Amino acid sequence: MIHSMTGYGKSVLQLPTKKITIEIKSLNSKNLDLNARMPSIYREKELSLRKLIGKQLERGKIDFSIYVESTGEETTSEVNQPVVKQYIKQLKDVVDGDETELLKMAVRFPDALSTAREDIDENEWQAILDEIKAALKRIDTYRLDEGKVLEADFRNRVTNIDTLLEQVIAIDPERIENVRERLRKGVEELKEKVDENRFEQELVFYIEKFDITEEKVRLKNHLEYFIKALDSADSNGKKLGFITQEIGREINTIGSKSNYAPMQKLVVQMKDELEKIKEQLLNVL
Repeated sequence: MIHSMTGYGKSVLQLPTKKITIEIKSLNSKNLDLNARMPSIYREKELSLRKLIGKQLERGKIDFSIYVESTGEETTSEVNQPVVKQYIKQLKDVVDGDETELLKMAVRFPDALSTAREDIDENEWQAILDEIKAALKRIDTYRLDEGKVLEADFRNRVTNIDTLLEQVIAIDPERIENVRERLRKGVEELKEKVDENRFEQELVFYIEKFDITEEKVRLKNHLEYFIKALDSADSNGKKLGFITQEIGREINTIGSKSNYAPMQKLVVQMKDELEKIKEQLLNVL
């Protein structure tokens, strides 16, 4: 069962004095690229969170965010009264003005507000951690659903390539005969007498260079292996990528050996189906 690397998970925790929103977004990437945004109070937990998210999501460009919205009267910021008073005094030395206006100016200056350092409440953090795990579960479900769509598309395109391969196999005898006739016609146009036995030997040798029997067998095997990999329990985008490289190699070899327009047309169609598989594979975990 394959998983997409594209996903989204969200969870909201309502506490007595604050609302905490957890969001996780992921896009495709060759490796794990995790960007974490959270209030400074939770920074000491970042390393353990990275390990948890990395283990769960494995790979992808991931944005993880914790947003905190205060819903109560509790605040950690206080007016630094001695500093503000000193600012007002200095402003009075510079200009005469209304106390209220001077206060508005003073509170904008550095250190006018002081923030007390908070310690993490472990019970609160456990509740947040539970919501993070819930968000991870949601993004995993999202990835799985996206993976099912990709899997259906892969199966359809592999079937298309297999059907085109059957058509290649069907016209192969016709292709060989066409090559034989073109060679014979070319010799006749030279109006030279040739030894028929020698000509047949050379003809067999030449045609053997265009034989695609091995490529047809290997391509069939690679297509079956791709489907087998799709049916495995693990999501293995990299493995599927390696198999598509082998599929592409055999299709290209058939194209280079075909020397026959109807077969080359089929090869172009196989390449088109394969390219669409490769594009979608970039998003598979």
